Amino acid sequence: MNKIYLLFISIFFMSDATQIIVDFNLNSELSSWKVVDDVVMGGRSNGNFRVNKDGHGEFYGSVSLENNGGFSSLRHRFPLLEITDFKEVVLKVKGDGKRYQFRIKDKSSDYHSFISSIQTNGEWQTIKVTLSEMYPAFRGRKLSIGNLSSKSIQEIAFLIGNKTAENFKLEIDKIYLQ
Repeated sequence: MNKIYLLFISIFFMSDATQIIVDFNLNSELSSWKVVDDVVMGGRSNGNFRVNKDGHGEFYGSVSLENNGGFSSLRHRFPLLEITDFKEVVLKVKGDGKRYQFRIKDKSSDYHSFISSIQTNGEWQTIKVTLSEMYPAFRGRKLSIGNLSSKSIQEIAFLIGNKTAENFKLEIDKIYLQ
């Protein structure tokens, strides 16, 4: 087979096997992204979000334990996205060696999220999160409503809340379903 045909076949099958949620570049629109810190409960943490000079999403700031605080989160809402054909979400991220939560909501109006803990190592990582292993929680408490089994999702988020005052930085290149 010639190389062009093989390239076409690989692109065709790859596009069927994945669904991009976000793929950052220098021109990425950030209006659907929102930082939510513990200030909503009186805390003093300060998270920020931007596209950095390399074209990656960059979630950064500081977590404070003052006034019973202790978390910063970044949320991205989007139109309902069908996930029945996918088993995992893939995160291409570069963290600072800290632990973060990756969160999904099947409906943005739900109070609870489905959570997976991810450990960063200071290098670019491709982290695969199995959708069916994401557990439900609300305000740090695990719920007994079963793991993620929805047919669609409407929000993803990252949260840092390691019960310590710390600066943080998480770069995001791409997030997709496969």
